[in-house]
Amino acid sequence: MNAFVHHHQHAIAFAYRCFDRILLNASIRALYFPGSIVSFLRDRRGAKALTPAYFRAISSDYHTWLQEEVGRQGLTLAEPPPEVRRHEWVEPYYRQLGDRPGVAVILKCREGARVAVSYPKQGNHIELVWRFVNLYYFYLQDDQLGRFFLRLCPYFPFPAQVCLNGHEWLARQLRAQGIAFRKDDNALLACDDPARLQELADAFGPGHIRAAVEPWLARWLPYFTERERAQGYRHGLFVGQVEYCDNLVFHREAALDRLFGRLLDANRAVGTPARLAVVFGRSRFRPDARTARTEVKVTRLKTTMLRTGFGQTSLKQYVKERVLLRTETTCNQLQDLSLPKEVQNLPRLREVLGGSNDRYLEAQQDVLASYVDRGQLQQLRQPTVSASGRRTPGLRLDDPRLLAVLQALTAFAHLVAKGCFRTADLLPDVQRFLGKPAYKLSQLRYDLAKLRGKGLLERLRGTQRYRLGAEGYRLAVLYQKLYHRLYTPLTAAILEPVAADNLIAGSRKAKLDRLYEAVDKALRRLSEGVGVSAA
Repeated sequence: MNAFVHHHQHAIAFAYRCFDRILLNASIRALYFPGSIVSFLRDRRGAKALTPAYFRAISSDYHTWLQEEVGRQGLTLAEPPPEVRRHEWVEPYYRQLGDRPGVAVILKCREGARVAVSYPKQGNHIELVWRFVNLYYFYLQDDQLGRFFLRLCPYFPFPAQVCLNGHEWLARQLRAQGIAFRKDDNALLACDDPARLQELADAFGPGHIRAAVEPWLARWLPYFTERERAQGYRHGLFVGQVEYCDNLVFHREAALDRLFGRLLDANRAVGTPARLAVVFGRSRFRPDARTARTEVKVTRLKTTMLRTGFGQTSLKQYVKERVLLRTETTCNQLQDLSLPKEVQNLPRLREVLGGSNDRYLEAQQDVLASYVDRGQLQQLRQPTVSASGRRTPGLRLDDPRLLAVLQALTAFAHLVAKGCFRTADLLPDVQRFLGKPAYKLSQLRYDLAKLRGKGLLERLRGTQRYRLGAEGYRLAVLYQKLYHRLYTPLTAAILEPVAADNLIAGSRKAKLDRLYEAVDKALRRLSEGVGVSAA
């Protein structure tokens, strides 16, 4: 149980984590290159000339076959209107299908796909290129996977996509085991056996997906014979997009509303970094303003969410169905995580994304609840003497260099990742936060030595990497909160007050400005009471 869940467990009814949306690209590896396509069609299918007409005949045969199947089985083949949300548009067809497995509806769409193209002027030279073609979306209901769709291109070599949802599989398993639950869209809002729910979620893997998807592919793509499939001419599944979510279901809507309001407010300030530096252990990643950012975003469906992202990977946190707080990592490119794309890597992917969600929640709790260290503050300001007699200066709260280092260290990058970094990874952020490009690596090592001397930062044995400990992180957040939220604005109000502010009626001032004024007045009265008033 991470610190966030532990701290708020009195308000949480139950929690679970699982894969949510998974988009798989399906392709035949044995036909991945033009040379292998030529070999297959000539040697196995006896094609004499691979002309454009030959490839058109393959796709035309499929279109004709599908039309006949639709008529024979009484299915619906439709072209959806443009600009519609397809999963909503097909909902009436799913309701008509009920709980029965089968095809709810088939949609015909014109989209891009990577297909084989013959160039007659180059001697029928074959290339795999992107073309806009007519392809089909099969909206299916499976005994095990529940609802999912299969996107099938009828042009050789028949690229495909599969889109499924882990919540659909979980609902089928719970129902089969007689466990009562309540599901709304892609969220489980109640469950009689949360422990079993989590066991099932952890068991979901590539075997379940392949066992369900392969029969549907064979059913709706009859081009290959059983013998050819056995010889390797079958679709492999590769992760194109994956979402893994932590779900906290609260007892009361009001409690979650107040909590998420605090998270939105806290993450507009020091607790949230503007960019990422080292993400998911990718030490060589160099972010910039285009690829790495943290933002409060309102989606098209009017859902407010916190989003921290880099490249094609993002962490999102938002409220769903009024009582569920979801923390979700989404990856559109597994290369960001140094993981292969094959579907059999889902168990490892679960570990990586689950750890990311955990560290994000830990970071959020540290932002929400930082406490002043009453007994050690003076000790932190004192020099540290190592076992070898080396003397390292103490930590000063108002040291700009220290604050810049702390601001770089508390970026969520080191929390949602493996939690480690090299000094060279940290240097650009410190230079930026400090506003001094001339700040050197030797100076950064000196400043980090102060944190190491206090036991707040540790060096990983046998490496050039460092890790900020839990106490170090909490102290860093506290120092920044005090400096940026209290010392800096109050000092500005005392030394350079804005005269025009006094002309604004108190009722029209922002709540934060009124609170700062109250603190300033209280400090003046305290100063007078203890005899240190400047007046």
